[in-house]
Amino acid sequence: MLNKFPWWKNLLIFVIIALGFFYSLPNLYGEDPALQISGTHGIDVDEAALERVKSALEARNINGSYELENDQLLVRFKSTDEQIQAREIVVATLGDNYVAALNLAPATPEWMRALDMHPLKLGLDLRGGVHFLMEVDMEEAMKKMTSQLVSDFRTELRNENIRLSGARAEKDSVLVTFRDEQTRDQASKLLQDRHRDFVMQDFEQDGQYLIRAQMTPAKLSEMRTNAVDQNINIIRNRVNELGVAEPLVQRQGAERVVVELPGIQDTARAKEILGATATLEFRLVDSTADVAAAAQGHVPAGTEVLHDTHDYPVVVYKQVILTGDHIVDASSSADENGRPQVNISLDSRGGTLMSNFTKDNVGKPMATNFIEYKVVANADPDAPKPGDKDYKPKFRKTEQIINVATIQTRLGSNFRITGISTQKEAHNLALLLRAGALIAPIQIVEERTIGPSLGQQNIDNGLKAMAYGLIFLIIFMVIYYKGFGLLADLALIFNLVLLVGIMSLIPGATMTLPGIAGIVLTLGMAVDANVLIYERIREEIRAGRGVQTAIHEGYARAFVTIADSNITTFITAFILFMVGTGAVKGFALVLMIGLASSVFTAVTACRAVANLIWGGRPNLKSLSI
Repeated sequence: MLNKFPWWKNLLIFVIIALGFFYSLPNLYGEDPALQISGTHGIDVDEAALERVKSALEARNINGSYELENDQLLVRFKSTDEQIQAREIVVATLGDNYVAALNLAPATPEWMRALDMHPLKLGLDLRGGVHFLMEVDMEEAMKKMTSQLVSDFRTELRNENIRLSGARAEKDSVLVTFRDEQTRDQASKLLQDRHRDFVMQDFEQDGQYLIRAQMTPAKLSEMRTNAVDQNINIIRNRVNELGVAEPLVQRQGAERVVVELPGIQDTARAKEILGATATLEFRLVDSTADVAAAAQGHVPAGTEVLHDTHDYPVVVYKQVILTGDHIVDASSSADENGRPQVNISLDSRGGTLMSNFTKDNVGKPMATNFIEYKVVANADPDAPKPGDKDYKPKFRKTEQIINVATIQTRLGSNFRITGISTQKEAHNLALLLRAGALIAPIQIVEERTIGPSLGQQNIDNGLKAMAYGLIFLIIFMVIYYKGFGLLADLALIFNLVLLVGIMSLIPGATMTLPGIAGIVLTLGMAVDANVLIYERIREEIRAGRGVQTAIHEGYARAFVTIADSNITTFITAFILFMVGTGAVKGFALVLMIGLASSVFTAVTACRAVANLIWGGRPNLKSLSI
């Protein structure tokens, strides 16, 4: 029979729409101001910490709802004033071993959370927070990596008892010098076998025999990509240390990184932690050197002069024992005399390097060199400024000896450094070392801050635009298509509910302001599908077809046109989703989901309702269309 679905098809359509309504429900409950409390460097939030927080807040007449889950504590409040006040109290109560982040927690009932039902995640432009565009200093990154290659080449040759006169970095290549041709040829064969992504060139110059190890273009590209990827991973670790909920850290272009921190209000703290390039080097001190002469420029071969925290010169060997790259954990504490210290834990390779070195150097002084890169201001008034397309930050490398200690015994993977001025400096240094040392300096070239009130205003304006558009469409469709217009309006509601339900189900989906624009666009395109169907039905009636035949042909023949137009738009949205970032990606995701749901509601769900109302009535002579 025309215009009649089997019972199972009607049931399936009903179940899909019911599920859409069901998973959209959490969005009706809003969000509560909350504190998200988590531990640092392996410390979990337990019942004891919960009781300390609860006692401290109740003592200040601040009441909250407490949820301890997955070793984190979430405290909900009735107002943002209580939330901000509570954060200061919690930080003072728990100390540096815990992070208290301002957050907005969904106010969904417990039974919904048990079923893994969550509201839409809001993007930065709707929730408020800070947006950073950061650029990696690729020149410094390449310098650092080629210096590491020089050290690796030296170690490999010495391990094979191949003596070399020297090795140095030259742009994207390494130059190794030998005293005789036979040793050079032996080294060339070894390095070629172990480093196939280098082009080895043997030559003679000024009586010396040299090997130039030139990186291939593929190797250069790989190293540049790795530099940005490593910085992204380290920035993610630092964001986690800040305790930000649902952050965004992703690459943009070849040398830039986008960081979005929803809900962050302390932007100065975020900039300090994310942009800091602090790391450590451990070097042996040349205790036999004449410090006064060295300060005047008479430096022994293989050494250099650095200065300590009191600006006193220290002569250290250029060879680096260990860098901060091998640090896997760091925590601040006080020593037996109450002075600040940082406890260091190394990875297995770092522990081996430290153990092998200190084994042979017991009784000798070892210096801890603190390295930081700072942006140098450009005095040229016409030079590009931060945020400009051609802006390239310049960095100045600063080094300071923060500790010189005599090696008392063979060290392993765990030791401590002292000589730090304050407990706050020790805490910040431990945080940076624990999160990892950036592979290269990174500069914030663009910063945008969006307040929570502006985010709420964006939401209100977006909802108003959607409501006005929806009301206009509903009125127009009822006036122009009468009974079938009401059916189209029902399809719009089904479409909106399905879209919100699916977006709430997808773990990584985020609703942004362009995403709201995507919803409005989707509603308009959903009406377009209904218009095509209804105009086709009208044509069939004008051609003298019966009502049932007109309905059947209208849906059947319009489907091809609807499919063609939606498929091409879907492909465009998919390309935007794959190549776009941030808000563009959110818009594309909403558009793709909206296109799929609009085709389902217009062609299938509306057809089912039309069948129930007008189908199975062979004597029907007219339609309300």
